[in-house]
Amino acid sequence: MESFLPLIELILPDFIIENYLLTHVEKSDERYHVYLEEKNYEEADPRRSDLLSKGYFPSITLQDFPIRGHKVFLHVKRRRWLNTMTGKVVHRDWNEVAEGTRMTSEFSAFLKVVGGYEG
Repeated sequence: MESFLPLIELILPDFIIENYLLTHVEKSDERYHVYLEEKNYEEADPRRSDLLSKGYFPSITLQDFPIRGHKVFLHVKRRRWLNTMTGKVVHRDWNEVAEGTRMTSEFSAFLKVVGGYEG
């Protein structure tokens, strides 16, 4: 997977590259499926001091920009943590999904412009 990383970095939004690990990519005749898992906080990150990793939320699937005529679907697994001080489950604020859609914000904005819906 490491050999594909420079190419994937050109295709995926910076937010994804910074916060997610690419676990694998599947290609069919019409689609690419990109599987991503959210990274844990670094050991030295002060936000991690009161957080205990508690696995992942159920995976979500988002549609992103097509690549060479193939639809692209991102399968994203987001982490969750238990804040040991408050006893509450916490997660990173993730606003990359366009409201009311299952598309990345970037792809949704592009479609609005192409479709003439943005004024």
